[in-house]
Amino acid sequence: MDENGSNAEFSEYVAARWARLVRSAVLLGCSPAEAEDVVQTALTRCLVNWSKVRSADDRDAYVHRVLINTFTSGRRRHWMRERPVAEVSDLHHDDGTTTYDDADAITRSLQRLTPEQRAAVVLRYYAHLTEQQMAAVLGVAPGTVKSRLSRALKILADDPTLSDLRGAR
Repeated sequence: MDENGSNAEFSEYVAARWARLVRSAVLLGCSPAEAEDVVQTALTRCLVNWSKVRSADDRDAYVHRVLINTFTSGRRRHWMRERPVAEVSDLHHDDGTTTYDDADAITRSLQRLTPEQRAAVVLRYYAHLTEQQMAAVLGVAPGTVKSRLSRALKILADDPTLSDLRGAR
């Protein structure tokens, strides 16, 4: 495929998956603005290596692995990186009540998980990757994926923050 065809293919891929990748980054622990930056950085890395992404057995799993690696490496940089000073939450919500409350409850609950557990939950239940795909993305054995998910789900099941979302209102 020529370079223009490859660029068009990449552009189509990004257009189809941008929102889901940004939401994955938010669920991993980014602010909405930071999530867009993380996704943009990850996709830039994918564009540079698009031939590898294109030939991967599972493009989505490959891109999610790049996203998680980008997120993780960004968290390792301590005081030298930019930090947002304020967040305008009403830009993403219609009335700021129910949607905000639900999102806040989910975000607070996910923060109780370890980074590894959080990544597993996001990849499985938001990105809908299989355990095999998750193992490839995370670079661990399938059994480790199952263990992380099991522990994470136990923590989330016992989380009182989620009781309203479970219908215990």
